[in-house]
Amino acid sequence: MIRSILSVGGWTLVSRVTGFARDVVMAAVMGAGPLADAFVVAFRLPNHFRAIFGEGAFNTAFVPSYAALEEAGATGAARRFADRVFTLMLIVQLVLLNLALPLMPWVVHALAPGFEEGGERFQLAVALTRITFPYLLFMTLVTLLSGILNAHRRFAVAAGAPVLLNLAMLAALAVSFLFPNAAYAAAWGVSVSGVLQFGLLWIGCRRAGVMPDLAVPRLDPALRRFFAVLGPAVIGSAGFQIAAFADTIIASWLPTGAVSALYYADRLYQLPFGVIAIAAGTVLLPEMSRRIAAGDLAGAHGAQNRAAGFSLALSAPFTVAFLTIPGLIMAALFQRGEFTGEDAARAASVLAAYGLALPAVVLVRSAVASFYSRQDTKTPLWASLSAIAVNVVLKLWLTGPYGVTGLALATAVSQWVNLAILVGLALRRGWTAPGRTLGLTVLGVALACLALTGVALAGRPLAEALVPAMGHGREIAVLGLLGIAGAVVYGGLLLGLLHLFGLRLRRA
Repeated sequence: MIRSILSVGGWTLVSRVTGFARDVVMAAVMGAGPLADAFVVAFRLPNHFRAIFGEGAFNTAFVPSYAALEEAGATGAARRFADRVFTLMLIVQLVLLNLALPLMPWVVHALAPGFEEGGERFQLAVALTRITFPYLLFMTLVTLLSGILNAHRRFAVAAGAPVLLNLAMLAALAVSFLFPNAAYAAAWGVSVSGVLQFGLLWIGCRRAGVMPDLAVPRLDPALRRFFAVLGPAVIGSAGFQIAAFADTIIASWLPTGAVSALYYADRLYQLPFGVIAIAAGTVLLPEMSRRIAAGDLAGAHGAQNRAAGFSLALSAPFTVAFLTIPGLIMAALFQRGEFTGEDAARAASVLAAYGLALPAVVLVRSAVASFYSRQDTKTPLWASLSAIAVNVVLKLWLTGPYGVTGLALATAVSQWVNLAILVGLALRRGWTAPGRTLGLTVLGVALACLALTGVALAGRPLAEALVPAMGHGREIAVLGLLGIAGAVVYGGLLLGLLHLFGLRLRRA
């Protein structure tokens, strides 16, 4: 299982690195002003819907059902199930697209009410969102094809597809002189990437012999179970996205640049989340579903513990970095061109707040597998709704004194609430069994993080003294030195502690 996580995580890392290059170019070209604010709204809208109805809800409803049919040896039934779901999703997305395009001004106004209606940012956001919204149709189908491949333990193609989004946007930004402005170029890059990603997954499924066909949807028992699980999963998966919607809505009322500050901080926050948490969750869900269907509860819980420990060990250094040197990170990575020092400082405070949320967000992906692998989507739904309530109340309370940073702080608290509810309920039902291995891993990670904190705080003055004045490149060099030193100290100490505790990584 660890090997599969590394495969998915490796491709996701490539995606995040190319995504970072894309964001650096975007920041330099668009800065953090009205142009960037309008594009962020246009980019986030289809991505929010994709995350709610596609990646989150669909995977949790489809993968266990499909895997159970495959595990039972009902290959024909699994294929018919996939055909019917594929057809239904295509129909729904075509209807949604045709409804959304003419209603886009109202949609944008609902998402960003702080944009003055008829103003420059509002008009640009409407035009850009009409360009990016078809991306949702293709990405919903991509999610379905990814779920099928994942159920057959073919993870690489689906994990590598998002790289095409970043490459398409970079290519579009490179020829932005052909468009009215860079925001239009980036928006067209988003839509074109949807077509490219669908094409890649279509080829992958064809080669694997599992590409679904169009079929007349029939409400058989398998499809009924799918919809029974999908409904609560949609609402449950919406929790994080509703919080993101609320962030955009509230930030649109704040001074210009707040929406962009959230975006750039979120992009760095999403790096470990995407590379580690999503990779672990992608591999863990079918693994637990398969073991539970076979009656191997101990194996399912052991896989969950390995995924949780592995995820925490890899994500913890990012938490330390976001909390100790957020200003250096934002200045080194983004402060150039139209992205000013003031923009970097604003985004840095948001990044530090997001750092508090990272351990909880990473562990939630492993925790929800206790429920989704048993096709229980109602419990995560109630946990998510409780976290949403906490999140919204805190956003309204914290935004006044802390501005855009308060939005991220509210997200951090709500993620810990979500994790506590999920773990508590799973323990009560006997659906999770944290063992000695996980406990020792957490202890080793905590001790290694203390050492890493010392490197970040004490090593920065030393690194600054070693690096001569060289303009903006000085921040990059200092960050690079701290990164190398931190990786050596954290990695070496953690591996030494795990060896001392008698633990080793299992590559199964």
